[in-house]
Amino acid sequence: MDYLIAVVSDRIQAEEAYTALEKAGIPTNQISILGKGYKTADEFGFIDPGQQAKKRAILMAYWLVPFGFIGGYTFDLITEVNSFDWAVEPFNHILGGVAGAIGGAMGSFFVGGTAGLSVGSDDALPYRNRLDEGKYIIVVRGTTSIKNKATEILRPLNPENLQGYSQSAV
Repeated sequence: MDYLIAVVSDRIQAEEAYTALEKAGIPTNQISILGKGYKTADEFGFIDPGQQAKKRAILMAYWLVPFGFIGGYTFDLITEVNSFDWAVEPFNHILGGVAGAIGGAMGSFFVGGTAGLSVGSDDALPYRNRLDEGKYIIVVRGTTSIKNKATEILRPLNPENLQGYSQSAV
């Protein structure tokens, strides 16, 4: 499946582009307009980087928190540092494990969250920002020939940005 994404500055240009694509014979079920009064980025399926960051942080917490607990418990057991003087022998090790688990949770939040924001967004974030600025996006889905035909139709309309994407079959 190939995609062609065009960014235009106002609703009139978006409707003009949609009409030109429709007149050229491109099926309307393969054309989408995103913007105020039309589909939102979430309805279309643009990835929200905040949600990706949250997913990655939770995924990392599943293994970092238990690993941190085991690491903290083992460190306190081996070194016999007695970080918590008020706790007796077995509880001191358990509190060391709890401190390690807290460190693992912090690591999953900071590292997993940051990775989700930077890696998970791809090109969706710039398009979301353009929608937030009040601009409109026209998306054409289909085969390479439809994408090429839509490019020829949209280029003379002078969109702010015209970008094609190919999604190869795995």
